[in-house]
Amino acid sequence: MTEVVAGFEGCPSWAPAFGYLGASSCMILASWGSAWGTWRAGLGVCHMGIDHPAGIIKNIVPIVMAGVLGIYGLIVSVIIIQAVTPPNSDHTNVYSSFNGYTHFAAGLCCGLSCLAAGGTIGILGDAGVRAFGVKASNGRNVEGANKLYVGMLIMLIFSEALALYGLIVALILSQHSYSCE
Repeated sequence: MTEVVAGFEGCPSWAPAFGYLGASSCMILASWGSAWGTWRAGLGVCHMGIDHPAGIIKNIVPIVMAGVLGIYGLIVSVIIIQAVTPPNSDHTNVYSSFNGYTHFAAGLCCGLSCLAAGGTIGILGDAGVRAFGVKASNGRNVEGANKLYVGMLIMLIFSEALALYGLIVALILSQHSYSCE
C-alpha cells in the first residue's frame, strides 16, 4: 500500500515513467546535440580540407568536443536508470513522484544543455575551421591563422562548458531521493 499524505499519493504507479522519460530524453537530446555538432564541424573540416589539406588533423578538435556531449548524456542516463527502483515483492511502488520529477528534470537539464552546446560547437567549429583554412592556405599569414585557431579553441571551450554545467546540475538533482518504504 502506498503512503497517502493529505490526499497526495507519494509513490503512484506512474512515477517510474517520469524517471524513464528523464533518462530517455537526456540520451536522445544529448545524442542529437552531439550529432548536430559533429555534422556542422565535420562539414567545416571537409570544406577547409579543400584549400588546406595539411590542417585537417589539427582542426578535428570541434568534432571531438561535440562527441563528448553524447558521453555526458550517457553518464546521466545510466545514473537515472539505476536509481529507478522496481516495485517491492508485495507489488507496491517505492519510487516516489518526487524522484520521478527530479529525474525528469535532471534528464532535461543535461539533454537540453548538450543540445545547445552541440549546436554552438557545430556553428563555431564550422566557421572557425573554414576561416583557419582560408588564412593558412595562402602560406603568408601563418601567425594570423594560429591566433584565429587559439580564439576558436577558447570559444569552443566555453561552448562545451554549457554542457558541463548541465551535467553538474543533473548530477546534483539525481542525488536527492525520497522513498515510500
